Amino acid sequence: MPTIKDVARTAGVSIATVSYVLNDSGAVSETTRQRVLQVVKRLGYRPSVIAKGLQARESRMIGYSWRPVPPNQFNPILEKFIHSMAEAAVRHDYHVLTFPCPEPYDEVGVYREMVERGRVDGFILSNTNLNDRRIRYLLNVGFPFVAFGRSNPEWDFPWVDVDGTNGVKQAVVHLMELGHRRIACLAWPEASLTGQYRLDGYQAAMAIAALPVDPAWVIRIQNDYHHAYRATQTWLDLPADRRPTAIVALTDLMAIGVLNAATDAGLTVGPDLAVVGFDDAPIAGYLRPSLTSLRQPIAEIGERVVTMLIDLVHGETPSPAQVLLKPRLIVRDSTAPRKAP
Repeated sequence: MPTIKDVARTAGVSIATVSYVLNDSGAVSETTRQRVLQVVKRLGYRPSVIAKGLQARESRMIGYSWRPVPPNQFNPILEKFIHSMAEAAVRHDYHVLTFPCPEPYDEVGVYREMVERGRVDGFILSNTNLNDRRIRYLLNVGFPFVAFGRSNPEWDFPWVDVDGTNGVKQAVVHLMELGHRRIACLAWPEASLTGQYRLDGYQAAMAIAALPVDPAWVIRIQNDYHHAYRATQTWLDLPADRRPTAIVALTDLMAIGVLNAATDAGLTVGPDLAVVGFDDAPIAGYLRPSLTSLRQPIAEIGERVVTMLIDLVHGETPSPAQVLLKPRLIVRDSTAPRKAP
């Protein structure tokens, strides 16, 4: 790769002059500036991001880590988020430095080391939860970060999140409009803050419609296909007058478990049992039947968290500092009008 010395030698100028041209600083004639830029283009020279960072006392790096997805799960939102975040960072002349996530009990140590060594200018966090130790540490040391997700309500920090409560409300209202009244929810364990927000949407929509919720209609499981399959079997074993005619699952992976359990039981998904997922994974449109799901605005989230973090790095306060975005219900064949008894 060509260096700044190569550019200076080819253009017949000093290294300092090349630096002045590239950084738009210093007194350089227009003729010299154009000559240097032509050489830069001809040689294909690209300034070192690391060198620029050292000069500006910045790394131009954004730190990001995530917890590995278990082999029996998939997380399309994570893939989309990393892609959109990386694209947004490049547009702002930053890059994303990903690093492995250790065991939860030791993860703060990795953040502490990166802060103390100045390896990144700030962090973007995801998979946040109540009493998140990463958030508490970064707040304590005053290091810039933005979270994709919320944590303790009393903690004041910048975040962007998807309004899961609103999303599941949309799903339940959609099912009600199709004539369903016995609607079940396949929820996450109580320790999940995101899962609780989504469950709140189910409970609120049912309460607004004055529909009773049978305790058997809410089953909490991990985000796991097999658990979802077995939970659906439990519902289908209920007496006919208690059996759900529609199910809202908190992820598409769980919804696929519902689809297959219903199909294996001889039901036609849609007319016999309506199913809604959450995430709108790419596979959702290719399933048979195609899956109605809630689509998260991941591209917008990636752009917002990066822009907010760069504002913080430059000493500015993002406005707004906390953003809640609504998902969009994508209706497909897995939801249909309730079949007449």
